[in-house]
Amino acid sequence: MDFYSTTSLHIRGLLRRFCAMFYDLLLLASVIFFTTLIIIPFNGGQAIDHGNLPYDFYLLIITYLYFTWQWTHGRQTLGMRAWKLRLLQQNNGNVTWRNASLRFLLAGISLLALGAGFFWSLIDPDGLAFHDRYSNTRLEME
Repeated sequence: MDFYSTTSLHIRGLLRRFCAMFYDLLLLASVIFFTTLIIIPFNGGQAIDHGNLPYDFYLLIITYLYFTWQWTHGRQTLGMRAWKLRLLQQNNGNVTWRNASLRFLLAGISLLALGAGFFWSLIDPDGLAFHDRYSNTRLEME
């Protein structure tokens, strides 16, 4: 394969990643909405104040479980399923909790760096994003 066709594949893979991420963001928003409804009664029925650290930690745990549970139990989030992406270990095995957790952490860092870890896939010889490269995972297009 020449440089241009490889680059084209990497760009298409990145666009699929972003589309799946957007889809998952919509689904995650509804999960967060309903999990927040569960804890509102424990706050006296009142809205949760901005900057509430226990609540922020709760949302982080919900987000973590949303992604890692789906990666370890089926290799796909619902957004990944819609965009025909599947997560595998580099050795084609099932994703472990350790690798899923590392991927979640590194993907968060990639997002905080204005998506630089995702754009890494455009220059990576295997088309892997930063968090895939260093968590020993890879996305496969179906």
